[in-house]
Amino acid sequence: MKDSNYCYLHNPNISEQEKKTIQAKGGKNNTHSVKDSLPSIEIDDIKSVMYLLKDTINRVRSGEMDIKVANCIGFLSNHLMKAYELDQIENKLDKVRQAISR
Repeated sequence: MKDSNYCYLHNPNISEQEKKTIQAKGGKNNTHSVKDSLPSIEIDDIKSVMYLLKDTINRVRSGEMDIKVANCIGFLSNHLMKAYELDQIENKLDKVRQAISR
């Protein structure tokens, strides 16, 4: 807490009832969401993922997007990139199988 030597739960100026109320919420106040809907972005190749990440970086830098939302986008983008890579490998493997069977 700003200008205090105590955290919220150990601050003697906070009543026990207030502390219990906050603990009962279990961090529900820490949830984040996108307040203004973001424009839809078609994500169908690596370049579009790069565009999404560039857009996300710029929104974080300008203060327009919460870091937790941006981290989620980065996390999901990473999984999407891995899925694209696996798809490309699978397509190449199918071509090799077809060539061998001929």
